[in-house]
Amino acid sequence: MAKGYSTLGDVLTKTADGRDLNEIWNEFQNVIGIHNERRNKIVDLLTYPVHNPIEDVVQANTDDFELASEFGVPKSIRTGANVFQMGFSFDWYDVATRFTWQYLSEASAAQVESVHASVLEADNRKLFNEVMKTAFNNKNREASIKNRNYTVYAMYNGDGTVPPPVGPNKFDGTYTHYLVSGADAIDSGDIEDIIDRFKKLGLGSNTGTQTVILANSREVNAIRRFRANVTNANNAVALYDFIPGPSAPAQLLTTPAGLLGTQPPNEFQGLPVAGSYGGAIIIEEDYIPAGYVFAFVTGGASAINNPIGLREHQNAELRGLKLMAGDRSADYPLINSNYIHGFGTGVRHRGNGIAMKIAATGAYTPPEVYS
Repeated sequence: MAKGYSTLGDVLTKTADGRDLNEIWNEFQNVIGIHNERRNKIVDLLTYPVHNPIEDVVQANTDDFELASEFGVPKSIRTGANVFQMGFSFDWYDVATRFTWQYLSEASAAQVESVHASVLEADNRKLFNEVMKTAFNNKNREASIKNRNYTVYAMYNGDGTVPPPVGPNKFDGTYTHYLVSGADAIDSGDIEDIIDRFKKLGLGSNTGTQTVILANSREVNAIRRFRANVTNANNAVALYDFIPGPSAPAQLLTTPAGLLGTQPPNEFQGLPVAGSYGGAIIIEEDYIPAGYVFAFVTGGASAINNPIGLREHQNAELRGLKLMAGDRSADYPLINSNYIHGFGTGVRHRGNGIAMKIAATGAYTPPEVYS
């Protein structure tokens, strides 16, 4: 976005080929709105609104019944005995718009609104990128909250935290949800590993949640080829069929075939569905860099069991993007105005997200765009 004052010399009415600039600006604003709407839907599925700097998140209770005796007194249990303190970052972000009065006297409303639209786009992009950084970054952070440092956790990352056992599944402090596939191309075993890790933590469709896998078109095109009992990349043999969604391109079947089970929906929470594999919904999303996938368990838009907390101010009047009058003239605040937005992020449920790097060797590193 260009910086400085919008001046009289910036006012144009037509392009060199005679097209009305108001029409072009309106078109740009519509495109930006559509673009932002898609990012908003991803953010909603990944996050839960948080208004406190620290949240106590209850871990699963693992107490069992004991064998009763005729005269024995059974031990007591209480829910919520295991509580994890999750910290969330918070920062203020701002940008200003500045116009001369001569510019405003000649500019159309569409020209002024185009500046406003560029601010909305920048704010939306900033929030989305911070959420994606939280999803992909495997390092714990620190946030200073009331002069005390609190840990802002990543997903399970082998930092010594032991996930609570679920049935026969037990874990140790090296357990991680930041994985390296072990080959340069994605294969069915990679997706099955992700699904299996969620199941072992007691997560998935049986808990009223949905496993979603976000992947670039390169990885989704490979997933589309997975067929049960057929060898795919890296000599992996798929356990399931990839089932295309209703909006997928039509296919010509050369042999009699049928569908056992249900076809995935055309959309999930407003996002187009490429298909499903092993119960996980596959969403093709090029905001995910090629060579990575991000999988998560979600209860829907802004659901309490979504993996990431999106923190905004405790004061409801200071939440969201705010437009403030500048310091030049109280009578004409539009001449010099400031946009501010305060927010932060942090993982809220450490087991509810998995990032995988598609690589043959090496340790996990986040994609450069979200590092």
